[in-house]
Amino acid sequence: MARCLVALGSNLGDRASLLARAIERIGSLPTVESLAASSLHETRPVGGRSGQQAFLNAAVAFDTGLTPAALHAQLQQIERDLGRQRSERWSARTIDLDLLLLDDRVIETPELVVPHPRMAFRRFVVEPAAEVAPHMVHPAIGWSMGRLLAHLDMALPYVALLGMPGSGKSALASKAAT
Repeated sequence: MARCLVALGSNLGDRASLLARAIERIGSLPTVESLAASSLHETRPVGGRSGQQAFLNAAVAFDTGLTPAALHAQLQQIERDLGRQRSERWSARTIDLDLLLLDDRVIETPELVVPHPRMAFRRFVVEPAAEVAPHMVHPAIGWSMGRLLAHLDMALPYVALLGMPGSGKSALASKAAT
């Protein structure tokens, strides 16, 4: 059995109900045992179009005998069943299920990357993850979820500028820094 950590998010429809249904569905997957779910955390959207509704985020930790590929496929099926439509990256969504960690495995395939590449610096992921799996360790960084959260709590605030190459973000950063 492998210990898994999955992040959940929703910012369309009845967010709390969708998260509850996703957690219930994850708990009913074959070989899933010892499911623990975090509380719900409301957060502002990161990336994507402006004007999106706030997200409700959560995390679940559990043991499973499913292979990484089978677990990923099951999570994507739950997303589809709960109305997820993939169109634009970081767009509003009924449900988002991200496989964050799977024991101490590092997986890089075209379909699946574990650990999740941006999880360690996203409070909306780390905070609920630390609730349900504070001692689970990020295999690439070597820090537990609890330590990652403590680091985020101590880090100075910063501003990140995102954009396509050539969009002017470097020039804007230079002007903002003066």
